[in-house]
Amino acid sequence: MSGRERLCAALDFGSWSAAEPFARAVAPEVGMLKVGLELFAAEGPPAVRAAAALGRPVFLDLKLHDIPNTVEGAARSAARSGAALLTVHAGGGADMIAAAVRGAGPGVRVLAVTVLTSLDAAALDAVGLAGPPEAAVVRLAKLAVGAGAGGLVCSPLEVAAVRAAVGPGPLLVVPGVRPAGAARGDQSRVATPEAAVRAGADVLVVGRPLRDAPDPAAAARALAAALPGATARPSGG
Repeated sequence: MSGRERLCAALDFGSWSAAEPFARAVAPEVGMLKVGLELFAAEGPPAVRAAAALGRPVFLDLKLHDIPNTVEGAARSAARSGAALLTVHAGGGADMIAAAVRGAGPGVRVLAVTVLTSLDAAALDAVGLAGPPEAAVVRLAKLAVGAGAGGLVCSPLEVAAVRAAVGPGPLLVVPGVRPAGAARGDQSRVATPEAAVRAGADVLVVGRPLRDAPDPAAAARALAAALPGATARPSGG
């Protein structure tokens, strides 16, 4: 994968009118666009279709977590929106993940979120996931892949362990990446984009470092060029 193909720009805005200028600016410089809960709650499926119209696959990050029948129906509806990837929580269990895969159908890759990047060891312990975050992530990753998930979402700190546990097949999508010197925000388990790729990440989800940059397109281009194995490319090409 090229540096550009590895980048997924998060459209973390409260409306499509706010997201559209950013999305249009970064779409030529990234491989994917992410529609998350904030934008989807405001705009619904039209936001997915509008993002897809910019010529990039859409990662619909809804983190579904409910009984299997409900999740299967939601995944079926999400597939009709034009999303290429859809997230569910691995903590929903094997039956729920399998239901999501059935509902999404062959055209949508279901990704299981292992442990949110905002959680540290103390927070995990408080919700009953004892042990270090890496152990919980690997345990949930194996469960999800066994249930049919086509990929996983984990923090950059667990990528190497997850890749070793599940092999080369599943797509590993990694949020919580921060360029050297960037603020962590509300993320607890972070690493640089370069470190995440070297550890085995396939796709890097980048939000605030692009959204808050003076020139988001230039920031995306620079980030892609700095990734291991990347080659320089002209502006907007």
